[in-house]
Amino acid sequence: MLYDRSETDELGIRLTAEEMGVELDYFPFHKVAVGFDADGFSYRSLGRDYSDRLRDTRVILNRTQSKSRRLFAADVFEAMGAHVLNPLTVELACKSKVRTLLAFSSKGIRVPRTVYVPANVEEQVGGGGAQDNSGTISRLISQDLGSEKVVVKPDAGTHGRGVTLAEGPDGLLRVLRDVAPTIINPSGVVAQELVPKWFYDLRIVVRKEKGKAPYCHETALARGGFKEFRTNTFLGNKVFRAHLPAPVRRQAENSAQALGGDEDSWVIALDAMPRIGDELMEGEESLRQSFEDLEEPFSEVTRVKRMPDKKRNFPEYNREITRAYAEYMASEPYAHIQGVVNETLEKCRDSVYFHEGNACPEFWEQTRLVGGVNVAEDLLTCALGLIDS
Repeated sequence: MLYDRSETDELGIRLTAEEMGVELDYFPFHKVAVGFDADGFSYRSLGRDYSDRLRDTRVILNRTQSKSRRLFAADVFEAMGAHVLNPLTVELACKSKVRTLLAFSSKGIRVPRTVYVPANVEEQVGGGGAQDNSGTISRLISQDLGSEKVVVKPDAGTHGRGVTLAEGPDGLLRVLRDVAPTIINPSGVVAQELVPKWFYDLRIVVRKEKGKAPYCHETALARGGFKEFRTNTFLGNKVFRAHLPAPVRRQAENSAQALGGDEDSWVIALDAMPRIGDELMEGEESLRQSFEDLEEPFSEVTRVKRMPDKKRNFPEYNREITRAYAEYMASEPYAHIQGVVNETLEKCRDSVYFHEGNACPEFWEQTRLVGGVNVAEDLLTCALGLIDS
């Protein structure tokens, strides 16, 4: 397993490997020197030489947290001749929202209507000075998406950072003036229609073992709340287990395959939104009350997550977080919201829109305990399939 820092997910992979009887070795990918020339590779930290161990490595679980570092890691280890989960082609497809959406749409997958404008809002001109392209970019977006409600987002962002809702022509101009080239938005502007998903979206996990068809789990993580249009849990939203209707699972498998291409094995987490019309948005007042009533049981989850020694005493932390989530999921307001999620998802089973892929998803707490999917098992199962083959 390759990592730049060990979080609960990586500790969870280690624990799951022990339970499955899988022997794991661990390689840092941060403060190391990767040497290479025509005679081969070397891999050293200041106090340790990993070169010989790496030559015997068949499969790498790429769990480096930085997207850019993860791309380099996949490139390096594939050049060494190792299988990498996930492969470089998958990492590349998932890193860019534009690249992801193009892969989906080319395979007939439903995606939000998206516009990519290659121009930057402000561009330097010859002789000094800058040119303001915001007006042109605004008109280019509006002619395709309208200007009533438009979502502007960075191409490689995560956790909802930089995702902004623009309302009306003036609002779109204001939002665009805050868009600048960064590491998560290298060039241009990405804009999308606002899909009426009501109060939740989905995190769906699909795995592909060598020699087998893609497999989508029957359950998924629903993330939701009424705080704003973004449902990311890093913004304080709650999580629920959703049962996926068969058509949604098939669409998820097709979506993941669009990103996985011809690669033998991969594990991809997909983000999707059900298009929920006004006719299905019933009982919102009681739903809002249930979200308020969830604050107390969820506060115990939050308390446990803040345990200062959770990495040093991971087994104890794992017991405590499992207990806290179990109590949260046993509450009446949780059951009410979960019921609405499953009911509306069943009714919208043929109108779910896929919009993002994640090649290194966080999973140990929410996706595993609430969504019912242990991604560590998927990763290790796929790795074993590559070794056996």
